[in-house]
This record gives sequence, C-alpha cells and structure tokens, in this order.
Amino acid sequence: MNGARSIDRQRGIVAARELCGSIYNTSRLLAHRRIRQPTTNLERRIDFADGSSARVYRETVVDAVSHAEPVTLAVGFRLRGVGQNEIAHAVFRRESLFNTPLFVGFPGFVSKLWLAHDGNGLYRGLYDWDGVDRAESYVRALWWPLALVSERESITYQVIPGITRDTASTQPELFRDEGQWWRPRG
Repeated sequence: MNGARSIDRQRGIVAARELCGSIYNTSRLLAHRRIRQPTTNLERRIDFADGSSARVYRETVVDAVSHAEPVTLAVGFRLRGVGQNEIAHAVFRRESLFNTPLFVGFPGFVSKLWLAHDGNGLYRGLYDWDGVDRAESYVRALWWPLALVSERESITYQVIPGITRDTASTQPELFRDEGQWWRPRG
C-alpha cells in the first residue's frame, strides 16, 4: 500500500512540474500573441459512434506549431456532483477558459475543440497534437487536475496517431471501431 502511494505521489509531482511548465510556456505564447480562439467551429455539433453528440463551445489554437507527427487526442470526463444541473454546467463552461494554461503550453499542442456535455454528462476535448509521446505525456499530467473535479472512473482518453482532428471528425470511415465514445461520426 505504501509503495502505491509513493508511486502516486511521484506521478503527482511530475504532473505538477509539467503543468507549471505549461503555464510558463503559455505566458510566453500569450506575450507573442500566438494563441487564438477562432469562432468558425463554435456551436458545431459533433456526433459520436456511441450515439451521443456534443456542441463545440470553444476552440483554442496555437499559431505556427509544427505538425510533423499528427495525432488526434480525445479526452472525456464527467464532472463530479453536477448531474443535470444546467446552471452548474454553464458555470463550468465559462470558468474552463481559466484552464487554458494547463494545456496550451505543453510541447506538441496544436489545437483543441472544447465540447459541452452530452446527454450522459460526458465532456470531451478533441485535440490536434504533434507526437504520440507528447500527447500521452499531457494526458498523464491532465489526470491530476481532472481528478479534482471529475468522477475519477469517468476520466478516459484515446490517442489516434497519424491523423488530424479535422480529418478524424470528417472522415469516420477511417475507423473500424464501432460504438466508441471518442469516434466522431462525421
């Protein structure tokens, strides 16, 4: 038991260090005006292979980032204690803007579509990332702040190498997995 706690503590320390690095890098990106929030995808509804759908409520993009090894990253979670309370969901969507420094400054981040909760209360983020290892490093660090506000068992992700987010969301025929929460249906 103490060994598991020690490993969790070590992982938490590494995650905290990486999140702080992201915050620092975000400040540099902001100073150079490289972070944008385009409006072209706002209110776009994305259907998923599990029969759910969600609305894009924000998009975040970093300009002039390499996309040499394209990766789509899908992250899903349910907020703890919110249920169907639409006011609480609206508050979360507004305040989530303040979470931007926790991911924009990670190495390899390209863009993110922020999706509102679906009928099952699942929030999703659909990311463009450069590099599988970079995307997975981000997800390991992300788990810690998500665990503070989410039902822990609901935190999930899928890394899809070799494909951009836009391709994943407009060409569902590229995937063989049926019924997956992360797979856009186009």
